[in-house]
Amino acid sequence: MAKSQQTFSKIEREKKLLKKREDKEKKRVARKASSKGGGLENMLVYVDEYGNFSDTPQDPANKIKIDASSIEIGVPKKEDREEESAEKQGKVSFFDSSKGFGFIIEALSQEKYFVHVSGLIDEIKENDKVSFELERGLKGMNAVRVKKI
Repeated sequence: MAKSQQTFSKIEREKKLLKKREDKEKKRVARKASSKGGGLENMLVYVDEYGNFSDTPQDPANKIKIDASSIEIGVPKKEDREEESAEKQGKVSFFDSSKGFGFIIEALSQEKYFVHVSGLIDEIKENDKVSFELERGLKGMNAVRVKKI
């Protein structure tokens, strides 16, 4: 006589699997019974004019009409922007002639700009009043075409 192919461990595994399935089905039925139902309408959330979430839709009378053509997307064109004066004035705060670089502080905004000896028109030294133009460099704006005033 041949032995049965069903071992004790196989039977126990099948019992555990069957129990898991039954528990999962019970949980599913309980969730379904406790849920409100109603479909899509219960899942919708509305946002009021202050950015708060609400279950009810807002009053259409409170809507603000916006003209779509007045919305500007992207960066404004160069023609639309106001032109900045190309020539700025400032004072040399530091200049090392042996190394060939220094810094200029703009008179109006008090911003510091790097200046290299290659961007000089006249010789400069510390505390000189100068006029200059700005050019984008690798690490920010650089003063170029620097002249003494």
